[in-house]
Amino acid sequence: MWDIKSATAEELKSLLEEMGEKPFRAKQIFRWIHQRGAASYDEMTDLSAALRKRLAEEHPLTTLKVLERQISEDGTQKFLFELPDGETVESVFMRYTYGNSVCVSSQVGCRMGCRFCASTLDGLKRGLMPSEILDQIYRISVLTGERVSHVVVMGTGEPLDNYDALLRFIRLITDEDGLNLSGRNITVSTCGIVPRIYDLAKEDLPITLAISLHAPNDEKRRTIMPIAEKYSIEEIKQACRAYFKATGRRITFEYSLISGVNDTAQDAEELSRIAGPLSAHINLIPVNPVRERGYKQGTRASIAAFKMRLEKNGINVSIRRVLGRDIDGACGQLRHRKIAESQ
Repeated sequence: MWDIKSATAEELKSLLEEMGEKPFRAKQIFRWIHQRGAASYDEMTDLSAALRKRLAEEHPLTTLKVLERQISEDGTQKFLFELPDGETVESVFMRYTYGNSVCVSSQVGCRMGCRFCASTLDGLKRGLMPSEILDQIYRISVLTGERVSHVVVMGTGEPLDNYDALLRFIRLITDEDGLNLSGRNITVSTCGIVPRIYDLAKEDLPITLAISLHAPNDEKRRTIMPIAEKYSIEEIKQACRAYFKATGRRITFEYSLISGVNDTAQDAEELSRIAGPLSAHINLIPVNPVRERGYKQGTRASIAAFKMRLEKNGINVSIRRVLGRDIDGACGQLRHRKIAESQ
């Protein structure tokens, strides 16, 4: 079994029975952990002192420690959390008109190697446990005093490279005795691990799948995303069709606009030919400048022109609102800076 914060309600019930406790205690503990964001067993005041002591000794509660909290002038907040083993991950809290969203990390580092991303600069250490993904949200809810209504698994790491933990996280965060988030308010972003997209399509989860495309053809994609050496855009398109057929959920293509690399008129035409037949939504992302990479963001006019070309081709497209640029807002930047400072 995973740690206790990663356990389902049924697994928790079995555990309590093995401990000689009444089964109803499981629901109490589950709600303390997943509804109220309890950071320790001491907060669980309707449990006996003896039970709290035993749980703490036998099943330590995974709780993340805040190492740094940055608050942007636009209200975005960036958190650097320390995990029980001393590794670090980062998360972002964002306010939108439709509610509060948290972008969570799924791994300590990343091995995908995308050239424009800071998350991969220090390599992959390990995948996060479900509890460690969950607790990013729980700590932020407690620290901000605000309810989280939307979750994006788009921080450090490749979610489909930590597949079993991701699935358990989704099922726990949507549990009616937990935060009870709607699956429709959860977005999982992948750079395109094709076999796992097919697997995810079979899971009966009403989540939004976002594909980090970032180039309109295989030749360009290979220059910025190593995963493109393994899976072609055509293979990704076929997997997307299967996902849409199984779930009825429209695919989103994430597209980081990099000046002089993938933002030409021809790029827009090729991208339209990919997205159009799939009725996919395109989320344009003005690339976050990463000092170690040298990629530059285009001008507002060039970004708007790229969007207009897509729209003229009947593509549903949006430009991601730039948040937290003044606080190490891009994935991996805060963690990478901390690692560099400690060396």
